[in-house]
Formats: sequence, C-alpha cells, structure tokens
Amino acid sequence: MADSLAGQVLERARQAASLYHRLVLVVGPPGSGKTTALRTIRDRTGAPLVNASLELARRMLELTERQRAIRLAELLDDIVREAETDEENPAVAEPVAMVLLDNIEIVFDPGLEQDPLVLLQGLSRHRVVVAAWPGAVAEGHLTYAVPGHPEHRRYPAAGLQVVQAGGTHMNASVVDPASRAT
Repeated sequence: MADSLAGQVLERARQAASLYHRLVLVVGPPGSGKTTALRTIRDRTGAPLVNASLELARRMLELTERQRAIRLAELLDDIVREAETDEENPAVAEPVAMVLLDNIEIVFDPGLEQDPLVLLQGLSRHRVVVAAWPGAVAEGHLTYAVPGHPEHRRYPAAGLQVVQAGGTHMNASVVDPASRAT
C-alpha cells in the first residue's frame, strides 16, 4: 500500500516541478502512511528525507524566542540546502531535484509567529518539496489541528498539490486543483 501512495506522490511531484510553488503535501493523520511513503520515495529516488522538527529544534536551541521567529525560514532553508548537497557524499556537486520533509509540526508553534504553508511554499520556489502534513483536507480546506487549538490552521485547498493518505489502510487520493471550484 505504501508503494501506491508513494507512486501517487511521485506523480504529483513530477507535475509540481513546472509550477511556481513546487510543493506537494502528503496529508493525513498520524499512522496514515505519510512517513512510510516518504521513506519509499527516498529509497526509489535518492531524494533526501529531513526530519524538520528535529533539525530545526537542534539549530534553535541556543536562540531566544524572538531570534527563533526571525530566523526560522533561513534555518529551514539551510537545512534543506545541506540535505540537497549531501555533505556525506562529496561526489554530489549539484543539488537534488526533490527534498522530502517529515515531522513538520514545529513550524506550527504559535511562538514562532510563522504561516506554515507560506513557509513551505517559499522553500519550494527553487526545488520540489514534498512535505508530510499532519492534518486533513475536508470541504475544500486543508487543516491542521482542531478549531480552538492554538496551532489550528485552515487554508483553501484550491491550487495546492495534495495527496491524501488515509487511515491504516493507506488509501490515497489525489486532490486535483483543476477539478475544484475557485
């Protein structure tokens, strides 16, 4: 089943490569197969897989809360650039075409004063970014957390490249931006 989800994500990533924002969101609740699909894609393509929360937390440890908010986009970009150039393999001179981001929950922290979707879109201007989004797509909207929660986010799904991972069976469906009313 993870192969099916990974295949759908790869197809959506190929389509996103020609867009302004080259962002593909793999959306689903915990346990829906997002990480497994990203690992499958990494194994198939060699694209780097980054644990965003872990890497950002390491780099923000010595920063004040205000410095964290100011430097978050820069730090995430640095992490992705380092992953692209694969410092462990000096033979890789050119950045890879795609980066996989897992565990992005830290970017939703209200103390960081960021818009997570805008942050990811900015990161995807010069590369395909596939990010595991722990949330849902329902009634034409992409969400994170429940209404009333301090980290709650809700965005119109129109124009976003989304592949939904569903439940423990990892049923996936591609949300086609062309099929939605704007």
